[in-house]
Amino acid sequence: MNVARRHRVEVNGWIVLDKPVGMTSTRAVSELKHLYQAKKAGHAGTLDPLASGILPIAFGEATKTVPFVQDGEKVYDFVISWGTETDTDDADGVATATSELRPERAEVDAALPDFIGEIMQRPPDYSAIMVAGERAYDLARDGAVPNLRERLVRIRTLDLLSHSKQQTHLRAECGKGTYVRALGRDLGRKLGCFGHISALRRIRVGPFSLADAHVLQALRNEPERAISAMLPVAAGLAELPGIVVDRTAAARLRRGQAILLRDRNAPVSGAAYAMCGDVPVAIGAIDGGELVPSRVFNLSF
Repeated sequence: MNVARRHRVEVNGWIVLDKPVGMTSTRAVSELKHLYQAKKAGHAGTLDPLASGILPIAFGEATKTVPFVQDGEKVYDFVISWGTETDTDDADGVATATSELRPERAEVDAALPDFIGEIMQRPPDYSAIMVAGERAYDLARDGAVPNLRERLVRIRTLDLLSHSKQQTHLRAECGKGTYVRALGRDLGRKLGCFGHISALRRIRVGPFSLADAHVLQALRNEPERAISAMLPVAAGLAELPGIVVDRTAAARLRRGQAILLRDRNAPVSGAAYAMCGDVPVAIGAIDGGELVPSRVFNLSF
């Protein structure tokens, strides 16, 4: 792959970017799309400009696997600064409530169990959620209060890493749709001292972790790294069961036809993907002992 070519080329795979603070997710995709001269690219889950960390970016055929990465669990390290709540629920916003109170470590510890498991959470006003055809953050910037309803989210773990009088450092493992900014806001309200997120780092998204990540400057400056950093399309499917098929079955799947699963170890239900050799062929659902394809990959095998 020649990353210096001027014309857009077919690039298929994943780059896991360690996004820096201050860069939008859209800008990150644009930078990498330009670097690789790729025809098609997209990210698997927005990361706020204030946040750093894992931003998986899919190219070409890998964009078909984005929903499965987005559905995976995320892990965040974050810092809550106490005493001030803001309109954006982070350090970029304007103060909307203040308090002289500061929680003790034991008080924070005692409050955390109320935020573990399935909980109801109201997303931040400054979020990308669509409201009557507009983004909530656009409405908020225009002075309107978006009518955002509470929704069910799942937080698997919430651990206190360190604590001082002014700040608390935590780690959360959570499901799709959870807003860490809302978590900091709600925890501050429960403790009666208010709070906002002053630092946020995403350290895992589905199958991708910091061990897979690369910083943008290194990808720009080291052509060999830019090439070796590209993970295969199937990396985005690592949390789904995979089924090995021969060329005949692969051809059927590519035509949109179901195949009978004869392997006694094959999954009995749910989503799965088929591989021919080391090449992904299709994603689908297992129904009645058959794999019914819903998306097929246009990759050579």
